[in-house]
Formats: sequence, C-alpha cells, structure tokens
Amino acid sequence: QVQLVESGGGLVQAGGSLRLSCAASGSIFSINDMGWYRQAPGKQRELVADIHSGGSTNYADSVKGRFTISRDYAENTVYLQMNKVKPEDTAVYYCNAFLWIDQNGGSWHGWGQGTQVTVSS
Repeated sequence: QVQLVESGGGLVQAGGSLRLSCAASGSIFSINDMGWYRQAPGKQRELVADIHSGGSTNYADSVKGRFTISRDYAENTVYLQMNKVKPEDTAVYYCNAFLWIDQNGGSWHGWGQGTQVTVSS
C-alpha cells in the first residue's frame, strides 16, 4: 500500500512564501512522476506543476516564475516552493504520484489528502 502525505499548507499574505511537502511511503520500487494540483471552490482541479523521473518539470502558466517544484529522490518527497503568492492561488493543493511498486511492472497512481493554502490580500 502506498500513501502520499502532504504538509506545509496554511494562511499567508499576498506576496509571501509557502513551501509544501509531499512524502510517499509504502511499497515503492521507484517513482516516475510526482506533481501538485490544486482545486479552488467551484473550480475544477488543475495542474500546478509536475516533475518527472529524469528531472524535467512542467508548470501552469499562472505560476511560472513564482513556484518551483523539486524532488528528493532518496526521501521519495516532492516539494512546491511558492513565492510571490496571490489571492488567486487560494485552493486545496493535492499531491499526485505515479510509481512502480515492484520490478515486474506493478504500478500505483494516486492522490494525497490535500492541504489548504489560503492567501489573504
């Protein structure tokens, strides 16, 4: 069984910074992709940023230049450094991962429980 546990959410003023963490644990052989999504009230869940096993990254246009995604491969953890946050960044942020659970091709794809980020103006 695999778990994704997020931390680091909270209340921050516009222009401030916040760092989210997501640690994967359980039956993990190797991790392919990890990423962050967010869902604001009344809106669909959207990709914020993701990072692939080779290190390549992808960002939503709305966060480019402000947010940075990174991984600690040894700790199976992904981070989202959020700088110059805006009120429109307010949402529940979810960690997502696609990983291999064994060397025979067994895989797992799932979500964390979510962490609330609220940006005050």
